[in-house]
Amino acid sequence: MMNRDRKTAMGRLNRGLATILLGATALAVTACEGSKAVYPERDKLSGQRVFRDPSQSNQTPGLFGSGGLNLFGGNKDAEPGSTGVGVNSFLWRASLDTIAFMPLTSADPFGGVIITDWYSPPESPNERFKTNVYILAKALRADGVKVSVFRQVRDRDGAWIEAPVASTVTTDMENAILTRARQLRLAVLTGE
Repeated sequence: MMNRDRKTAMGRLNRGLATILLGATALAVTACEGSKAVYPERDKLSGQRVFRDPSQSNQTPGLFGSGGLNLFGGNKDAEPGSTGVGVNSFLWRASLDTIAFMPLTSADPFGGVIITDWYSPPESPNERFKTNVYILAKALRADGVKVSVFRQVRDRDGAWIEAPVASTVTTDMENAILTRARQLRLAVLTGE
């Protein structure tokens, strides 16, 4: 009988402690309700430490950034050629135009990635090139496109081996894409 009383007392004690713990947790959470949280961040332009108050809606970016998610390009204030997905349409079209002579492996307009297959120029069948184009910006900017070029040459046994690419090749392709994008944008702005 004594063991049973002891177990009952221990059960009541445990329930009492659980109730106290739950009450203390509720009080602690309630006490934090009126406090003002401020979070340190780095300013993107200056790199200095700034403090952001999340209760200020104009400072709090949404899940998809401050402009939200715009799938169908409904922003009238946006620059012509910018889409709601995050890729500049002029850069996209100019990239496709510039590398049109190479066979495409994949083209992702939402992610802004174009990958070509290997291409051998008719004048030099013992070398081949492959290109990856990345559209990085929504605006038509010089740093909005990045090109990676890969080169292989055929050895005596007929196997393809990696070969260096001249440092100016990627810059020349990026400049060609930017020039074509500017031409496309000008055509849209002038109504041609």
